[in-house]
Amino acid sequence: MKRTIIASVCVAMLAACSQQAEVKKEPAALNLDSDKAKLSYAIGMDIGSSLKSLSTEFDRSVLIAAVNDRLDGKEMKLKDEAAGKVKQAFFKKQAEKKAIEQKAAGDKNKVAGEKFLAENGKKKGVTVTASGLQYEVLRAADGAKPAATDTVKVHYRGTLLDGTVFDSSYKRGQPITFPLNGVIKGWTEGVQLMHVGSKYKFVIPSDLAYGARGAGATIAPNSTLIFEVELLDIETKKDKAK
Repeated sequence: MKRTIIASVCVAMLAACSQQAEVKKEPAALNLDSDKAKLSYAIGMDIGSSLKSLSTEFDRSVLIAAVNDRLDGKEMKLKDEAAGKVKQAFFKKQAEKKAIEQKAAGDKNKVAGEKFLAENGKKKGVTVTASGLQYEVLRAADGAKPAATDTVKVHYRGTLLDGTVFDSSYKRGQPITFPLNGVIKGWTEGVQLMHVGSKYKFVIPSDLAYGARGAGATIAPNSTLIFEVELLDIETKKDKAK
């Protein structure tokens, strides 16, 4: 576990703190005029961010003492094996807590998604497929339709139910090209319904998107996703024509 190396890397943060462990004492003004000081502070910034990401409280005086002991080559108060067990127990507890939180968030998102899909599916112009995918034709066209094995070129915008944009080729200013059988199920099914030149709006149930695992920091477990997609071209058909 990469987080378990934090203690051994915690050099600069504690060098900057010197040997003073009183949290309530007013800190002395830092002088970053030397390269040594700047490096110490820069590494300390990284260490602080890593420690903060653990979302737990530390006894800073003990933390500083441990690093100073290591730097000074003193005998450590905990043997490596004992320290390893402490960290292993902590990360196990963190993982269990995260799993519980993710399940709760996933259950909440699933209910919200089902409610949204039920209401949206009744709207005029919205079609619901057998899989549960919902789509609306925003701009019709009469170009070719892709197959699941084709590579397509599209512009798109993806949002959560609350309107949060989690991805957008429009924002990047460049369309994306990808094989239709290499994306989420909702895209594979939905884009095959489109003609080149058309623009559709898709509401994709979580089981046709990223399911219980979610994706990245933005797409939580069991999220229903909304996409506006423009089918610009079918790249494989162009290649075959050459």
